[in-house]
Amino acid sequence: MSRSPTDSRRTLTLRDVSEASGVSEMTVSRVLRNRGDVSDATREKVLEAAKALGYVPNKIAGALASQRVNLVAVIIPSLSNLVFPEVLTGISKELEDTGLQPVVGVTNYSLEKEETVLYEMLSWRPSGVIIAGLEHTDAARAMLENAGIPIVEIMDVDGKGIDSVVGISHRRAGLKMAEAIIAAGYRRIGFLGTKMPEDHRARKRLEGFKEGLEAAGLSLADQEFYAGGSALLKGREMTEAILRRSPDLDFLYYSNDMIGAGGLLWCLENGIDVPNQIGLAGFNGVDLLEGLPRRLATMDACRREIGQRAAAIIAGRSPSGLIGGEIIELQPLLQPGDTIRKP
Repeated sequence: MSRSPTDSRRTLTLRDVSEASGVSEMTVSRVLRNRGDVSDATREKVLEAAKALGYVPNKIAGALASQRVNLVAVIIPSLSNLVFPEVLTGISKELEDTGLQPVVGVTNYSLEKEETVLYEMLSWRPSGVIIAGLEHTDAARAMLENAGIPIVEIMDVDGKGIDSVVGISHRRAGLKMAEAIIAAGYRRIGFLGTKMPEDHRARKRLEGFKEGLEAAGLSLADQEFYAGGSALLKGREMTEAILRRSPDLDFLYYSNDMIGAGGLLWCLENGIDVPNQIGLAGFNGVDLLEGLPRRLATMDACRREIGQRAAAIIAGRSPSGLIGGEIIELQPLLQPGDTIRKP
């Protein structure tokens, strides 16, 4: 079944799935509600068609079935990562006098989990979706494209958005950090990252960082990855591991401030002169840095403003006046702190 451009914001119906699968609407309904006797072949045909279209059954029954509820689905990868509570604060502040309420789903950096969370949230017919990142499964992308409501992908602008996008360029952020490190005279540089490669934004920062090094005729001297989440302890462990393996490193770039803070504490406890013997930098600019013995170099990810600007689009009060298709790229600022030598 084809859909015209003017039809692209219309919510999908049982009829769309019926036409795509060649099965009656009644049978489609029975399959999607898991009721009635339907052959396995027919069931599979209906489910495949629904998934390909991005169709999500409506869980709101009766007279309310054709209406939207005053909820905004907010889908983020983590609540333990200090970045996302700040994003949620920005969203909540912007929505507080609109009658809209954010409801949060967490994906743990799994695209498959994101697909499941999105399916459940869309079944309650929210008024909009704010979702972290530009990478999705094919099924999740189809659901977003056919939800018939405002969609805002946040945190990242390095890629093609579905509707509106609010974020920063992580590739440029990594490139800028590389340029600052090189200008300060560091040459033997290591990278430490968590949730790799599931954290696509950290991956893009690393790509930009490598690009910046290559422009100066350098390359990463070593790298240390950890599949789990961020923690001070993990930052300590990763820092010890990479420096024992490559003791001649003179700079460590961390994928986020949490493990960077752990690395800073390990270096100071082991008598390493920061920033003269070794320099350090993280990413995100979280408030945690204010309590460290030295200010860790970092880059502000504009997290609260991202939340506010995304929520304004959903609420229909973006300053641009655009309704859908808005691309907002914010500019993160390098905060050199006390852990990069002055050029």
